[in-house]
Amino acid sequence: MSWHHWQKSSYCQEGDACVHISATHESVQVTESADPTQTVLTTTPITFSALLDTLKASK
Repeated sequence: MSWHHWQKSSYCQEGDACVHISATHESVQVTESADPTQTVLTTTPITFSALLDTLKASK
């Protein structure tokens, strides 16, 4: 089993719904604490960066 250092999003509100991210040089894992299935999405750092850029541009 791989080890992850999970970080909680700085935009997390009080309660159960928080996004958590774990990153290495090769991959980025994202999960949401309120998800009962505890699904972990995995992507590349480049793709995750593109997602963040898109979200920031849509403000």
